[in-house]
Amino acid sequence: MSQSIVDLSIFLENDVISDPPLYRPKIDYIDHRMSLPELVGFFPGLKAEDLPDGEAWAIERIQLITHNGTHLDAPYHFASTMNHGERAITIDEVPLDWCFQPGVKLDFRHLPDGYVVSASEVEHELNRIGHRLARYGYDDYVSAGSGMGYEATMYLLERGVRVTGTDGWSWDAPFIHTKKRYEESGDAGLIWEGHKAGRDIGYCHLEKLHNLESLPNNGFKVACFPCKIRAASAGWTRAVAILE
Repeated sequence: MSQSIVDLSIFLENDVISDPPLYRPKIDYIDHRMSLPELVGFFPGLKAEDLPDGEAWAIERIQLITHNGTHLDAPYHFASTMNHGERAITIDEVPLDWCFQPGVKLDFRHLPDGYVVSASEVEHELNRIGHRLARYGYDDYVSAGSGMGYEATMYLLERGVRVTGTDGWSWDAPFIHTKKRYEESGDAGLIWEGHKAGRDIGYCHLEKLHNLESLPNNGFKVACFPCKIRAASAGWTRAVAILE
């Protein structure tokens, strides 16, 4: 049986609205000519014309936070504790077997921006696609799209799911919409409620996925091994789906 791999990751690049301005990545590109002084200066008497094509090397200097690009959030990102009081694990402590598991795609594109998905809606979507046990659509990462609420997240976690994912900026509804709901109700429990489910059952989620429309509803595996950053809240990953 043939196997295909679908790239689920976005680019790390300049000038793309994938994060609020304060947190956007910055990449400085140093090409083969720009790096010549460093190489020539290391070897007394060496001239640029002595080198093949008069070139040194190409490198990049990158300024990032661990939540830029497609990344895997560790339970420590959500809160200092998980599983009702245990110390929350950091990204270097996430079990690797969590990061290579069968996947299921839930489609909530029809919901309005800022909508908070409920447990019953997750169950309905699983029934629709015929899966017994997560969402995709908009490309405006910061302010568009629906989000997964506490109940919806717990519905998945209580059934053994330990890695969830979204092609949105956040697993929760965008803050611009949550702010309005908080102003109306004064209920602080609405803020980051999907993330905070990790206080009750530790889990990870992928954010800023891409190309989910290329996937079937199920029948694929997801590989999302994170960079091993000591004691960090997240790690970048080249997430892929593997279809048999």
